[in-house]
Amino acid sequence: MTVTADATSLESGVRSYSRTWPATFERAQGSFLYTPDDQPYLDFFTGAGVMNYGHNNPILKDALLRYLTEDNIVHSLDMLTPAREDFLTTFTEKILRPRGLDHTVMFPGPGGANAVEAALKLARKITGRESIVNFTNAFHGMTLGALAVTGNSMKRGGAGIPLVHATPMPYDDYFDGDVPDFVYFERMLSDSGSGLNKPAAVIVETVQGEGGVNAARREWLRQLADVCTRHEILLIVDDIQVGCGRTGGFFSFEEAGIVPDIICLSKAISGYGLPLALTLLRPELDVWEPGEHNGTFRGFAPAFVTAAEAIRTYWSDDTLEQSTITKGAFVEATLNSIVAKRPEGELTAKGRGLIRGLEFADPDKAAETCRNAFESGLLVETSGPRDEVIKLLPPLTVSEDELNDGLTLLRNAATDALG
Repeated sequence: MTVTADATSLESGVRSYSRTWPATFERAQGSFLYTPDDQPYLDFFTGAGVMNYGHNNPILKDALLRYLTEDNIVHSLDMLTPAREDFLTTFTEKILRPRGLDHTVMFPGPGGANAVEAALKLARKITGRESIVNFTNAFHGMTLGALAVTGNSMKRGGAGIPLVHATPMPYDDYFDGDVPDFVYFERMLSDSGSGLNKPAAVIVETVQGEGGVNAARREWLRQLADVCTRHEILLIVDDIQVGCGRTGGFFSFEEAGIVPDIICLSKAISGYGLPLALTLLRPELDVWEPGEHNGTFRGFAPAFVTAAEAIRTYWSDDTLEQSTITKGAFVEATLNSIVAKRPEGELTAKGRGLIRGLEFADPDKAAETCRNAFESGLLVETSGPRDEVIKLLPPLTVSEDELNDGLTLLRNAATDALG
């Protein structure tokens, strides 16, 4: 079923995904979306990484329905509720403590940009400094503070005002290995003539999703953490898209062995597509006055219910983590095989875990591949500064057959586009 002109005329022109996929989606289950005439689409987009456990996951749905049918609290600002207490206890005992983290949980608002804004605001409050260091091709959200530390010029241009108090530095491999890591950043920090104000914080994504599926090396992340420690700069990890198991471990920075001062989570944290965001901070950084940072929807109880149930179901052991690592290796091998059959430089495989990218030398061919994939029943989106990278975000619960089918559709779509 295609979208009618009448329907789209009622909505702002800012809409984007409905242009890429001109269909009406009525229901969803597991790894699939369905149109009203029951046409299935294999979803390797998953709400930009929100639906890690699949659509309408039956375990999470049962917990949510039980909660709602018993007339439990839905909206409560930051008042105490059993749902809030259950989430906080479950998250702390099953996620934070086993990883040696003692971070305090803050609920900044319903979305990822809220988590980032709270992190930046807190870093400035703690240090008394204004400047934030971000990285090339970063994406952290669409509000003004988050946009200031975002790299994409089109998105930055929508602000309408100068975006200040942020200084971009080169992300891992930005110079293709020709320049040693952090030599520029360290020189700027140590040279009194550099003009760089000492930063309050550095904010980084371990894998840049919107920036083109750029995955930082473990040693690069460790060096970054060391720079921050030596120069007394707070380290913020934006784990909004690639946390909650997307790269294997619950947090994407685990394999690098670093401990950020502040961590931003959203997207998949509720487990069911319900709005929820967390800003995690080391206890000594919790210097907020009561009500100094707040918001109307900073504690959505149904999201607490599904988030706690998702953690109990999928993070009481390492089964999901190992499954994601195994599936990620299969995707990597498949993408490498696609690349190997093309002329050198035409395609590049990228990513970690179950966030993977296929980069095209010609961005038009990436767009054409996405269109071909849609027509064959597969949803994938493009990312990167030129929309040159096809980004794969299948559910972590995707079956092996579904994963293989989706990759076959992608291979065929790319072959048809490239000729």
